Amino acid sequence: MSMNPFQSIRDALASLNPHEMREHAERPLRLFLYGADDYEFQRMQNFFAPPALSVAKRAELENVLHRASESLSASAPHDLEIYYEEPGNRSPSKSKNAFAFDPSNPDRTINEVLKNRPDLAIPLARHIYPFRQPVAQRIVKKISKENALFALATAVPDIIPLISLPWAITEFASDTAFLTANQIRMLFFLAAASDRVVGYKEQRGAIGTIVLGAFGWRAIARELVGKIPLGGGLIPKAAIAYAGTRVVGLSLERYFRLGYGYSRQERREAYQQAFERGKTIAGSLVNAVRRPS
Repeated sequence: MSMNPFQSIRDALASLNPHEMREHAERPLRLFLYGADDYEFQRMQNFFAPPALSVAKRAELENVLHRASESLSASAPHDLEIYYEEPGNRSPSKSKNAFAFDPSNPDRTINEVLKNRPDLAIPLARHIYPFRQPVAQRIVKKISKENALFALATAVPDIIPLISLPWAITEFASDTAFLTANQIRMLFFLAAASDRVVGYKEQRGAIGTIVLGAFGWRAIARELVGKIPLGGGLIPKAAIAYAGTRVVGLSLERYFRLGYGYSRQERREAYQQAFERGKTIAGSLVNAVRRPS
């Protein structure tokens, strides 16, 4: 087992394949929009392709968003069907790819699609802006919970068969290696969902920040753990893993969306909030995996 934490992280990164993530994000995507008239179609198109988009992005979306018609029916190859939801309109088909568009609550369509077609989440976020932030939030939530699960699994190995993690725990020399590699995996997912080129070279700055932060945020963690009665138990350990990962993810999401991440003070405040949330989540995880006596 390597005693050098940086070497352990370097070894762990060999498990990641940004090329596969890039290929998945760039897969062809085709959505059919069903409206009874030009008005209904235009309302859907303006939501999925907002007028503020650049000319280049709008041209790209012409290959993604298609107005369904008799000549372009559901029998043609496609990924999703979106139907304008108004009295008298044709109801969505029973296909798992069909969803209703409520003009008074379009976000409901976003949530329904992501719930039923999670396999399309990153390609949808990359191509269609309204999907981007909801997908990023789901990525951060998922990876943060995975790291909390890992912290529990390393503390109580007999619960490992009950949980699902992206890698086998035995592949990693340390908790730091796994948690850091999974945060970089999250970085790649967020970059892909934000229509950025994914790769070690392209995200080298963010990767360096994550690797260095993997040790820096533990100083805050030790301070917080000292303030709670559970000390070094299961729940604090999982909560720390959750909080550190969540703050990294939220800062990256803001960076990809606005061009700047959290300040030092914002990171500290966000960490404290995430740690409290992480304790609740960790407690739920412990209860979920605890076996009867």
